[in-house]
Amino acid sequence: MPTTDKISPQDMSHSTGTQIPFSELFHSFARIGCLSFGGPAAQIALMHDEMVTRRKWLNEEQYLGALSFCMLLPGPEAMQLATYCGWRLRGVRGGILAGSLFMLPGAAIILALALAYVQFASLDIVQSLFLGIKAAVVAIVLRALWSLTRKALQSGIRRALALGAFLAMFLISAPFPLILLIAAICGVLFIKTPDTQPLSRPQAMGTMRTVFIWGTLWALPVLATILFNAPFLTDIALFFSKLAVITFGGAYAVLAYMAQTVVDTHDWINAAQMIDALGLAETTPGPLILVTEFVALLAGYNAGGLPLALLAGALALWVTFIPCFLWIFTGAPYLQWMLSLPYLKGALAGISA
Repeated sequence: MPTTDKISPQDMSHSTGTQIPFSELFHSFARIGCLSFGGPAAQIALMHDEMVTRRKWLNEEQYLGALSFCMLLPGPEAMQLATYCGWRLRGVRGGILAGSLFMLPGAAIILALALAYVQFASLDIVQSLFLGIKAAVVAIVLRALWSLTRKALQSGIRRALALGAFLAMFLISAPFPLILLIAAICGVLFIKTPDTQPLSRPQAMGTMRTVFIWGTLWALPVLATILFNAPFLTDIALFFSKLAVITFGGAYAVLAYMAQTVVDTHDWINAAQMIDALGLAETTPGPLILVTEFVALLAGYNAGGLPLALLAGALALWVTFIPCFLWIFTGAPYLQWMLSLPYLKGALAGISA
């Protein structure tokens, strides 16, 4: 099993000091994965309700610090937050379990519905089936969002930052990285955080080992498509690997770019199929970036039938989500060190708001 920097016992247990059984971790994240409708805001709130409010495995500072950290990374922040929570509770194996369970239920549903879609080319029945499920989840999401908001926005400056960020995104469509930068600066200047004893910085050797292991896992399938002279699969692997690096601000930040590339540049699918893909990803649980799986499945089916569709879908999933584990397992050991530094702690508090 891949390893990362040494984790202290405090990083691998809940507040009582008792190590959480993998069976409990499995049950918790399987539940989250099956109920994670509604996009990242709802998913983050659901995880807060599960990790902090119900089970008390993490405290507010740990959860919000992790959320701020994940928002700085490329890729789906909710999936990365799940991976971080699993890592903090049970190390690398816990992170792999949590991240996988957050993503796999939605991926399995996307696979089944994509195969039905290419046979029947209609999503009307699918939309009807999931309408009832989504309605039932709304109450859970609203309760979790309210709880998270009350605990994350406890001061005037934090509420002002939240309002300013909302207005900037809603009224002028400000770039998400710019909003994060301004929030971080405001956090350093205006948010007072308790003084803490600075922690020692993680060892670079462990970080390099983690980068090598997960970077290799990311690269191997891409290299395999080149060695076996499969140009279509190589294009799929390289394109979705690129998306995994540039998706700052979540899936919405790159949907327009992805749609233009797969429809106009590569001609993998048509515009109607792209719209259906977005609608399907919105309907199912899991991160919205699972739309990449649906797009790759359709592209493979259009290019070579069912076998190529399955290969393309699996490849897109791999190069989309393996980088999430790379970012978290590389950066997570540094988070507690960052939170012990007053300026970085203030910056992360601003980003949380």
